[in-house]
Amino acid sequence: MPAISLHEETLIAREAPLDLVAFDEALTRLAGIDQRKAHVVELRFFGGLSVEETAEFLKVSNITIMRESRMAKAWLHQALANDS
Repeated sequence: MPAISLHEETLIAREAPLDLVAFDEALTRLAGIDQRKAHVVELRFFGGLSVEETAEFLKVSNITIMRESRMAKAWLHQALANDS
């Protein structure tokens, strides 16, 4: 196991943990606005699917998945920021 310096531990600790309850609530709100964007997040974030796998599953292009992912991420980021 590699040694971790105190400096590296400090950097790791700066990342705020994801509040899964707030994330789920925001994702539910997104689904009410745009079901496909929410589905893309579920498949990629929770399902671990790649862009290509998600596109194949939803029968859309890779570029559509990349665009939907970016838009969903921005929407979720804003929703979570407004909730806190």
